[in-house]
Amino acid sequence: MCTKIALISDSHSYIDHKTLTYLQDVDEIWHAGDIGSLEVMAALPKGKSVRAVFGNIDDQSIQETYPEWQEFELAGVKVLMTHIGGKPPRYATGVKKRIKESAAQLFICGHSHICKVEFDSTVNCLYMNPGAMGRHGFHIMRTMLLFELEAGKIQNLRVVELGKRGGV
Repeated sequence: MCTKIALISDSHSYIDHKTLTYLQDVDEIWHAGDIGSLEVMAALPKGKSVRAVFGNIDDQSIQETYPEWQEFELAGVKVLMTHIGGKPPRYATGVKKRIKESAAQLFICGHSHICKVEFDSTVNCLYMNPGAMGRHGFHIMRTMLLFELEAGKIQNLRVVELGKRGGV
């Protein structure tokens, strides 16, 4: 059975109708930090599994609700997620070691506001950063990722452009 995933990050207290429309058609929503406000999480479509981590702008209430790291397996794919992870080949301190120790097949982070997907052969892991869905930051286009997990495979990956940062 295929599990449909929406990967978002860096909402910075902002979520709009267009983003919510894309989130309706998935099984799980993953947020890679800098949520900004628990109101963003409350606005997510009901009945979806939500996995999230806190980011560097998130206050104590968010940090008490979500962990700094998520490590789990879904549909045969081992996933590791945190907010500040760096990027291949220059990961944040300790991240590359943690990817190797967890044997993650998919490493997810946010923070940079730059949408990027890359296979890192040095850790045998797919790196994903969905960019930023919020309006705060230097990015021009707000983005998210949609993909599916099935039988140990990551498939049907696509980047969704949500509109320019300055507009709705």
